Amino acid sequence: MRSFPLANPDLAMFPCRRNCRGNPNCLVGIGEQAWLGEIDEDAFHNIEDPNAERRKKNAFVGLTNLGATCYVNTFLQMWFLNLELRQALYLCPSPRCFFYMVEDGLSDYEPQSICEHLQYLFALLQSSRRRYIDPSGFVKALGLDTGQQQDAQEFSKLFMSLLEDTLSSQKNPEVRDIVQKQFCGEYAYVTVCNQCGRESKLISKFYELELNIQGHKQLSDCITEFLKEEKLEGDNRYFCETCQSKQNATRRIRLLSLPCTLNLQLMRFVFDRQTGHKKKLNTYIEFSDLLDMEPFMEDKGGHFTYELSAILIHRGVSAYSGHYIAHVKDPQTAEWYRFNDEEIEKMEGKKLQLGAEEDLEPSKSQARKPKGGKGVYRSRNAYMLVYRLQSRAKSLTTDIPAFLKELVERDNSKFEEWCAEMAEMRQQSVARGKVKHEEVKELYQKLPAKAGDPYDFVSLEWLQQWLDEAAAPKPVDNRPCLCPHGKLNPDKVPAIKRVSATVADYFYQRYGGGPRLTGHNSSPCGRNREARKMLNASVSVYTVCCLSVGIECLPYMCSL
Repeated sequence: MRSFPLANPDLAMFPCRRNCRGNPNCLVGIGEQAWLGEIDEDAFHNIEDPNAERRKKNAFVGLTNLGATCYVNTFLQMWFLNLELRQALYLCPSPRCFFYMVEDGLSDYEPQSICEHLQYLFALLQSSRRRYIDPSGFVKALGLDTGQQQDAQEFSKLFMSLLEDTLSSQKNPEVRDIVQKQFCGEYAYVTVCNQCGRESKLISKFYELELNIQGHKQLSDCITEFLKEEKLEGDNRYFCETCQSKQNATRRIRLLSLPCTLNLQLMRFVFDRQTGHKKKLNTYIEFSDLLDMEPFMEDKGGHFTYELSAILIHRGVSAYSGHYIAHVKDPQTAEWYRFNDEEIEKMEGKKLQLGAEEDLEPSKSQARKPKGGKGVYRSRNAYMLVYRLQSRAKSLTTDIPAFLKELVERDNSKFEEWCAEMAEMRQQSVARGKVKHEEVKELYQKLPAKAGDPYDFVSLEWLQQWLDEAAAPKPVDNRPCLCPHGKLNPDKVPAIKRVSATVADYFYQRYGGGPRLTGHNSSPCGRNREARKMLNASVSVYTVCCLSVGIECLPYMCSL
């Protein structure tokens, strides 16, 4: 511990290194170290700068992780940056039924439907002044357990179905059909009888293509396997209505139409029959900035060139733990951003960078990541790739409706009030700290009682509280140092300190308390005559920390 010399010149030659137990004259090491010298203003408060919670210029707004909701946050940020979806949701009718007038204006808005929750969340993500917002209302409306991590891929499917059902009652087709236009495609299960050649089709809608990645290294190979021909033989033979019997047949999937936003689910989480649990496949998959889907389509000749717009990442080696983040491209600037709950990072040079994610939890069994060319990426943590039609307009603007804009402004006003309140509290704490700093620096030098001068006994506990940076001093309380007769208890010598009467006058005038134990009225209790004698000796002789001369302290005084 740093050594500070006492102010008394008689003691300056013996600087104490710690507080001497049993010596009421030793005033070193009772908490004064924190106040001696210059102090940074930040030391006077424990309040973070409220401006650190403020959204930076041209930055996106983050989302609070409520426990295990990082997978929800990744999808919300990805859907928010789908401008067509955002615009359609803003076109939903204004929920006037959730407003009622009160004396000071509109009451707090309480979204009810999934559409309304998304509206409000998107408006906040677009225009909030906060660095991040709380999605708890949305999560609660979905009935999600914030402490349990759900299957992200299953969540995506169920939510798209729920949103489509919610919007199905809207009269405006731009709103009602947005999910189908943006995310829905069609494929056909085509079965051909080997005996008669009869072909049957079963057309089905899809919102994402589920691609097996086991045994594959490239995305194109995964798509090829998804569309490959399957033989129906043996117990799996096909019942042909023309032949009216089971026949060997072939079955394959044919892509009929693709949506504007193509979601490719990489099946990283698979069921392990040996363990009876899911496991994660941590193999690398290669994919590119551009994806030409025309070779995979049933009808050739259309425009099916897609551009990578988002990658959803699962960090971790287990299917039951880990963390979800999203890399999403801003459709208006073509700049890539990394969304990690409350933290958002802009990538340099409009380039997607996955290296940091891939190196976080290296696997010894994993082969070294091969290098790719320009616009080619490899990931062993990506579980969903999102591609957008390259021809889609990028100049689409999304204007927040008036009622949502007002709600956002009200939230921004609350935020500004909070910032002002925190700043004022910081300022007040700094002002109090500066006053206390000057007080301690001045009084500590006058604290020792010089020989022959009036003095007081003051509780050591109270002196330590006075020197405590965090606590505001309470009235002086010497009662624990008294005996049952109301006199100074000699057995309590380790709990008291002798200070100058001048400083004691200041303490009692400013902080109050008592009883005051001055030199002329603080005679120790006579029941313990030996202790009283030793106490009087310690008062009459100035002593120093015995560590300086290598002698141990006695119970009630330091011996030289």
